[in-house]
Amino acid sequence: MFSTVLIANRGEIAVRIIRTLRSMGIASVAVYVEADAGALHVRLADHALRVPRYLDMEAVIAAARSSGAQAVHPGYGFLAENAEFARRCAAEGLAFIGPPAEAIEAMGDKIRAKRTVAAAGVPVVPGGISDLASWNDFPALIKPSAGGGGKGMVLVRSAAELPEALASARRTAEAAFGDGTLLIERYIENPRHIEIQVLADAHGNVVHLGERECSLQRRHQKIIEEAPSPFVTAERRQAMGAAAVEAARSVGYTGAGTVEFIVDGRSGDYHFMEMNTRLQVEHPVTELVTGLDLVELQVRVAAGEPLPFAQDSVRLRGHAVEARVYAEDPARGFLPTGGRVLALREPSDVRVDSSLAEGLVVGSDFDPMLSKVIAWAEDRSSALRSLDRALGSTAVLGVTTNIPFLRALLAEPDVVAGALDTGLVERVLPSLPLAAPVPDEVLAAAALAFHTTPRAKDPWEIADGWRVGEPAWTTWRLESREGIHEVGVRGLPASGAEVRLPASPSDGSGAVGAQAAPAQIVGARAVAEGGELAVTLGGRAFRFTAAREGETLWLGREGQAWALTRHRIGDPGDRAGAAGAGDGVVRSPMPGTVLLVKVSQGDQVSEGQPLVIVEAMKMEHTVTAPMAGVISELPVKAGQSVDMDAVLAVVDTEG
Repeated sequence: MFSTVLIANRGEIAVRIIRTLRSMGIASVAVYVEADAGALHVRLADHALRVPRYLDMEAVIAAARSSGAQAVHPGYGFLAENAEFARRCAAEGLAFIGPPAEAIEAMGDKIRAKRTVAAAGVPVVPGGISDLASWNDFPALIKPSAGGGGKGMVLVRSAAELPEALASARRTAEAAFGDGTLLIERYIENPRHIEIQVLADAHGNVVHLGERECSLQRRHQKIIEEAPSPFVTAERRQAMGAAAVEAARSVGYTGAGTVEFIVDGRSGDYHFMEMNTRLQVEHPVTELVTGLDLVELQVRVAAGEPLPFAQDSVRLRGHAVEARVYAEDPARGFLPTGGRVLALREPSDVRVDSSLAEGLVVGSDFDPMLSKVIAWAEDRSSALRSLDRALGSTAVLGVTTNIPFLRALLAEPDVVAGALDTGLVERVLPSLPLAAPVPDEVLAAAALAFHTTPRAKDPWEIADGWRVGEPAWTTWRLESREGIHEVGVRGLPASGAEVRLPASPSDGSGAVGAQAAPAQIVGARAVAEGGELAVTLGGRAFRFTAAREGETLWLGREGQAWALTRHRIGDPGDRAGAAGAGDGVVRSPMPGTVLLVKVSQGDQVSEGQPLVIVEAMKMEHTVTAPMAGVISELPVKAGQSVDMDAVLAVVDTEG
């Protein structure tokens, strides 16, 4: 067995691998880039070495050699499915904790993979790789042979669409993967995405550990996964598992891998889609229903040990569901977010695979996944409820996340019923409450928090609003993405105060300027302790996780998080969301890097004209002029890093 293993990865998967290595008595070596110097995986590893880039194979191998590691675990992403890296490790005498390079290559080419598994008797989707222009079975799906993650896939519904679709897919494939080779397949409408976990050793043993349901996806990216599938019967599991085992055998596979199938939700017919030659993000649900540690098994197989069990020993118990927590904003079209984690609360009664820590800066250099919350119970409905409760007790203040979206999705009737398919999320997305107004209790809590009592002997410095007659109101102007909210407070929050809340206007925003009924006045108390804010409002009690950064207060409750910034009289209305009010300030919709500036200071621009392109996590976003006018300020340039809501330009109206 190895004494030291280097982890060629970062984030939650690196943390998760460190945990298993520690339980096995194996020293862990982390690698990190400068942006990750304070990351959790660096803090937890026994040793940590800096590298220029996570994809720098030579630097990673040099780190392994200098640390005395005997093996390298690639995690997933980065170098995990890189055959050249597997070969370089072998050449340096390092065990690659993954399959042989030949297996990675065989399954990395979709055309070759389909041929290989079809020859082994595994069902494949009918398709073609030559004379694609004459394909006549529609609808059809065009795929890049070298691609993955849904990039470059084009759905074609008629022969008339085919020529342009082929040209578009080929351009994307060449740009993204350096290979314009395409294949075409019959498109299965609203299929289920079901995958089988396999394990193989170097002694000829191959087993499967049942299936995972991964049909809840958005733009081909998985969101919520579960095991077992609510659709798969014992007979279908046996048949699909046998097919997956044969697929693994066909390429001489060793280690942990996943065979993905596209499944017709009506007939139950299943077809091989691809094989991921690595550990999957969603592997924890399999671990929870089998009681097995897949990382430990990977390490033991790489060390030459045989699998310690046979197929007939595998038992699935209960049900597990996983949700991926991302630094993204569903209300802004799921754009990546970022910031410093000011306060963190993660549930202790479920499994959490996380890279988060208070003080951590979430930037735009890497994938936006922050953590995974995984719940297990004896049955599916109990597991879903447990996951929802766990998400509700999660708070990540300082960074906007997708947790409210995950909870809304879990409550969807079709999700509860298990009536899943890969198009379900996109169909229900318009009806989900992704941009709900800031609740009154949140506005009240923020105003009470800002209305602090100074420790002073001078009675004139106490902010209780005392004056001859009735106490005076202190008006707090609080800015959210909806605009500015005016909330009045009089009295002392700790001993008893009153709050004057803006009445709900007809547009539901609560923002200043919206038509509204008279404001409501309620009694209130607020006590802050240990990062929590306890508020009583009109006889109703609320408890928030709270954190303040400068003039911005973050409040979290039941999985939601709100950022409210104190807006002083005379401030320009130029924070998040204010550009729509006509002030001409253009802000970055996400943290990232300015890719291109398309205008110059003094230029005349029209409403909707592209001004700046911001890139984050390989996603480009074009920021446009909110109105016609002149570019009076342009404080950014190409290559510059910007925070979310950083000023990119100011447009002055023509006059």
